[in-house]
Amino acid sequence: MTLLLVSCFGDKSKTVFSPKVEDYVALSKTILSVSVIADSLDVPWDVQYNHYDSSLYFTEIKGAISRLDLATGKRKQLFVIPEVYHHRTLGLLGMALHPDFKAYPYVYVSYTTKYQDSIYSRLERFTYKKDTLTNPKVLLEIEGSTGHNGARLAFSKNGKLLWATGDVDSPTHAQDSTTLNGKILRIEWDGSVPIDNPIQGSYVYAWGFRNMQGLTVSDRGYVYTSEHGDAIEDEVNIIEPLRNYGWPVIEGKHDLPAEIAYAKQKNTKEPMRSWTPVIAPAGLAYYNSDQIPEWKNALLLTTLKSQSLRVLKLDESGKKIISEEIFFENHYGRLRTLTVSPSGDIYLATSNRDWNPQAGFPKTGDDKILRINRVAKALKTPLKGRLVTGTKEAVKTGTALYNAYCVSCHKGDGAGLGQVFPALKNSTKVNGDKAGLINLFLNGSVKPGKTEQMPAFNFLSDEDAASILSYIRKSWGNHSLAITPADIKKYRK
Repeated sequence: MTLLLVSCFGDKSKTVFSPKVEDYVALSKTILSVSVIADSLDVPWDVQYNHYDSSLYFTEIKGAISRLDLATGKRKQLFVIPEVYHHRTLGLLGMALHPDFKAYPYVYVSYTTKYQDSIYSRLERFTYKKDTLTNPKVLLEIEGSTGHNGARLAFSKNGKLLWATGDVDSPTHAQDSTTLNGKILRIEWDGSVPIDNPIQGSYVYAWGFRNMQGLTVSDRGYVYTSEHGDAIEDEVNIIEPLRNYGWPVIEGKHDLPAEIAYAKQKNTKEPMRSWTPVIAPAGLAYYNSDQIPEWKNALLLTTLKSQSLRVLKLDESGKKIISEEIFFENHYGRLRTLTVSPSGDIYLATSNRDWNPQAGFPKTGDDKILRINRVAKALKTPLKGRLVTGTKEAVKTGTALYNAYCVSCHKGDGAGLGQVFPALKNSTKVNGDKAGLINLFLNGSVKPGKTEQMPAFNFLSDEDAASILSYIRKSWGNHSLAITPADIKKYRK
């Protein structure tokens, strides 16, 4: 996969890591190469560039923290956290490195742990010393759950640690500013509450979030997040102190009468961008390098469901997204996270060996860390991006609607995923009484304590709902009568 070459500069005994190029990407003026710099990983969840020693640090979901030397390609496992509780989306998740790593060689991580029957999200700090991590110190521990734990970490421009926490599937936590779930928390490097926090004596900086999966800070100090919606309205937000981001009362844009009324009452902030159908947004990084001028002043967003890298170009203010371009759709599989080096190289991590692999994955060598960097020319036909026009893409046929809303859970063959997402083929629920199926589809199913629940699809039109259900009832060996828009209208509450 890789070559070790003798450097032509400086110390000629020093080797330079030169990975094999897998693909090229053609932009309007720039050619990029894509190389695999690490493979056979166990669901890397976060990747961070260390400015101090020009290396990558990365977490793997079952508890390992490793360092990749970018000069030699040598990979070293630094530590395995024994207290990590891993189950589906739970495990060792977010990571941040102290910005002054030479003086404060601290590695901060967020992970789920379990005591008896209770799950917690823990923020812990380690000290890097001689290729290992020592002196673990628990800084904060909050309520966790079987899902919606959030867990991204980042440092602000003024040296405060930010922790994006999930709502742990609680109907009240996100809107309760006295709890620490469904929040952006602002923390001193030693774990104490900053004296200049907007709520005196509280870590809470902003609230009203469901399940944030991306967190980044721009050169100007603006804080951005990506967030999973339910069945609709995945989001990217710009974070402001003491602002309410609406969940669970508001999903995405403030466009329904009840949402507009709530927004006026609670001073909620609308997302910069939202997506329906959902894309499962994950890692987020701000890009401002001249190496790729087409992407300068943009948010780079990795996605799980649509399996892509999205370039969200910002306006001069940094507060508005003016364009969106999609790369690598279904090419490398689920993309979990990314980071950017000072030179403008981009490092992406795939997530194809996690609990919910998509069709055709994992492939040999998964999971991988990929490097994107500028090159003079492409040595084979390059990949290209796709510019998104409008905020919603038209989806009309039953097949297309199923692929947009259902396939990531119930799969292309209707087989589902074990006990988590039930099979649709040969299903008595699918092939049985119309009323029961329609009610389940429109109103969803909430089972306390269960990780995956059936969201409500009552936002779909009668025609689109009928198209999806008819497709399901006619596919994979199912031979039931079609469902009509009139049937949907009859049972809609």
